[in-house]
Amino acid sequence: MGMGRDLYDEFALVRDIYHLANDILQFDVKKFSFEGPEDKLVQTHITQPAIFAHSYAVYELVRQAGYSAEMVAGHSLGEYTALTAAGVLSFENALHLVKMRGELMHNAGKVQRGTMAAIIGLENELVGSICREASAKGIVGPANFNSPAQVVISGSVEGVHEAIRLAKEAKARRAVELSVGGAFHSPLMKPATKDFSHILDDTEFKTPEIPVYCNVTGEATRDVAEIKRLLSMQLMSPVLWTKTIRQMIKDGAGRFLELGPGTVLAGLLRRIDKSATVSSISGKEQIAKLKEKEDN
Repeated sequence: MGMGRDLYDEFALVRDIYHLANDILQFDVKKFSFEGPEDKLVQTHITQPAIFAHSYAVYELVRQAGYSAEMVAGHSLGEYTALTAAGVLSFENALHLVKMRGELMHNAGKVQRGTMAAIIGLENELVGSICREASAKGIVGPANFNSPAQVVISGSVEGVHEAIRLAKEAKARRAVELSVGGAFHSPLMKPATKDFSHILDDTEFKTPEIPVYCNVTGEATRDVAEIKRLLSMQLMSPVLWTKTIRQMIKDGAGRFLELGPGTVLAGLLRRIDKSATVSSISGKEQIAKLKEKEDN
């Protein structure tokens, strides 16, 4: 809780973003972000708009500080901030998509109960093999390839629990269930994909001004039709984050900025490539430091 409050208090631009977000969402995302309650804030249909609003506000402040991106990517929900930064989506359209995405994923999680787990310390290929074996107990598969030694898995409760057991047998450093509202990035999200595809089709997308690296492929595209197709697929498909970062570095990325709450992506990036430079920007102190560097 408290996510974005310091920015809201400090910058008129951020206040305008949150007030517009409240109007679009028809609920007080600012209140949930700043005050909770936590049991509401962890619900995906509230979490997603709250994180997006904060991430977009940080992006606008970074842009105001004189920084611009040559390429963008976002992890799962973060792909919508990336698309906004690339000029593909307006803030209003992106927030509407995030709202509908969260609601559809929340509803799919109620229709087919599922869960997720983080497996740390095993190679990606071994985790895939474990999931295939565990599938005898229920649906389960990789959901996020976060780094060479961290994979999040997703699926039915029975399938994920069996995969956790097998991962521990295989001497995983950690194999722990996550507190989530559904089996995201798994086939259990299928009920959400059809309706979301129609919503995407009805939303205005513009040609990206810079390359956008997509979760489903880990590769860059400027094709609007492909972006829409991949956003729909993303609900059921693994996030190929390791491949994405490696491809961005191969294509010339040398410095990364992580925009929004937390420092998770910075940590993952260092595990993917220790030579990469990365900074996490979430609050007014980091914004002030960026401005100092730009002024100097």
